[in-house]
Amino acid sequence: MLTAKIGKISKVLICGAKGVGKTTLLEQLIYGNITLDSEIHPTIEDIYVASVDTGRGGPRETLRIYDTAGLYQGSKEPLPRHYLYFPDGFVLVYDPTDPQSLDMLADIKADIDKNKEKKEVPIIVLANMRSKRKDTPPSPTQQAQAQNKQSSAADPVELILNRANAWCSHERIKHYTVNAMERPSLYEPFINLCARLHPPQTKSTFPQLRQVMQKTQKADA
Repeated sequence: MLTAKIGKISKVLICGAKGVGKTTLLEQLIYGNITLDSEIHPTIEDIYVASVDTGRGGPRETLRIYDTAGLYQGSKEPLPRHYLYFPDGFVLVYDPTDPQSLDMLADIKADIDKNKEKKEVPIIVLANMRSKRKDTPPSPTQQAQAQNKQSSAADPVELILNRANAWCSHERIKHYTVNAMERPSLYEPFINLCARLHPPQTKSTFPQLRQVMQKTQKADA
């Protein structure tokens, strides 16, 4: 009977504010079928399975990714409790044209830290540069930014990205800038996350132990 090697399976939760493009990112990552005209419906809850080659040889690893309904901005609603206990890793997504979607991640990260039961849980943050469809009307925040852009020399998106980088550095979590319309931009974050979830096995100490025993025997002789 022929059998194929099956790697480990890890559970990953992707979360963030409504409309930041979580489902779009996953659809592009798994299937590569997303365009600016793709119709994406609001997610209630869904599961994706990704087979990942970490480049270390051996069997491909598997990520079971849980897509969640986005949180309403300004509502201060926490993630449902059951989302905080089962994941082995988290992907936090925000829209760099909407600073409130970044602010929400701090509350989500605090909830994760309080409920991770002292275990190390890998977390990555994705800035989705193209999270909106081209016919989606701008949010009030984006409208205000557009009105103020002419009077401000600084690029508001760059300011948000810089703030996100500073926060991620302080929290010691990886920050990636991705584009939901460019599938290759999604590979590195998920490959690195998978590599952290599935670290290589340490080499056996028996060869070293055998060498020590041989040296001891020679000394006794």
